[in-house]
Amino acid sequence: MNVDNVKAQMRKGILEYCILAILSRGDAYASQIIAELKQAEMIVVEGTLYPILTRQKNQGLLSYRWEESPQGPPRKYYAITSKGREVLAQLDHSWCELVEQIRMIRGVA
Repeated sequence: MNVDNVKAQMRKGILEYCILAILSRGDAYASQIIAELKQAEMIVVEGTLYPILTRQKNQGLLSYRWEESPQGPPRKYYAITSKGREVLAQLDHSWCELVEQIRMIRGVA
């Protein structure tokens, strides 16, 4: 078993959840989202992030607006929608259930 591959697949599986969680605390542009993911040691590149943001926007979970930037071109700021907050609440619940299920399987109190 390639442990690094399994870890990468696990991260990929929860990335959409993490993005919604980050945006639930405030609007952000892509570089800010990537920086926050990296700070949490969830290394992500723009090529991975943008398709997820587009998919979440198309699903009505996110919206965006353009803002002028003090350095360089305007930035696209993403915001979580009310539907996105509902989905995040469902994912929070699912995450807690999953953690509890793993604890039971591992025999951890």
